[in-house]
Amino acid sequence: MTQDTTRPDPSAGPILEKIAFQGEPGAYSHLACRQAYPELDPLPCQTFEEAIAAVKSCEAKLAMLPVENSTYGRVADIHALLPGSGLFIIGETFVPVAIQLMGPKGAKLEGVKTAMSHTVLLGQCREFLAEHKIRAITGADTAGSARQVFEANDPTQAALASELAAEINGLEILARDVHDNKHNATRFLVMSRQKIEAEPAAPKVLTTFIFQVRNVPAALYKAMGGFATNGVNMVKLESYMVDGSFTATQFLADIEGHPDDPNVRLAMEELAFFTSYRRILGVYPAHPYRDSVRLAAD
Repeated sequence: MTQDTTRPDPSAGPILEKIAFQGEPGAYSHLACRQAYPELDPLPCQTFEEAIAAVKSCEAKLAMLPVENSTYGRVADIHALLPGSGLFIIGETFVPVAIQLMGPKGAKLEGVKTAMSHTVLLGQCREFLAEHKIRAITGADTAGSARQVFEANDPTQAALASELAAEINGLEILARDVHDNKHNATRFLVMSRQKIEAEPAAPKVLTTFIFQVRNVPAALYKAMGGFATNGVNMVKLESYMVDGSFTATQFLADIEGHPDDPNVRLAMEELAFFTSYRRILGVYPAHPYRDSVRLAAD
């Protein structure tokens, strides 16, 4: 990998060997940190902004940020935060969302009356909850719900969260893998203060960038034409408003390939003719999970 040796502001102090994430210990973001960077100490933060700030202040080396879920879609706020974060995308990872029903020690599945979790996870377990006549209770997040169930110590109250949350909070798993969609996964981006890019010769590279099209007819269509004619595969394109404006739309895109590849370079040159703003957020290796999903789909 090609590494930018630019160091953070020395006044910020030494970079700590930590990886920041949003949520409580046991959250799926915590699980992503532990799987991808077991050598770094996880640093829980209350908000995505705090996780980003921890990296900028050198309190953490990296940040693990969820961007999209295969069932739920994109994670709110993240796409708006990335461009102004001042950080670079240096990698991605995927975590299969295996949801476990957990309760205090001695609890039994047949005695559970309520299950608490984040509203997104509750929506992914509707069939299981209906089958067992368990009432859904909305919690602030998954790991926090597990903690509340532990503190309540009521065998009729359960939580829906990761196995790691059960381990951390001393809860027993009453039913495993209760999610309706068995192919559910969340994609995370790894963010760093240092610009670390994949080598042009790397086998599978993704480039993430943002752009704003000019306010002219068919600008987006023409901007995208260069990727098609040059054989560049665009794997994601999302739009969102900028500063609450209904006329200024910004796009975030993922493409397969390195900016130094001849076809990618030509596509980006054509993009420049029809855009008023462009910025690359990261050039990084594609995670092997992508290949496993393609094989399963074939």
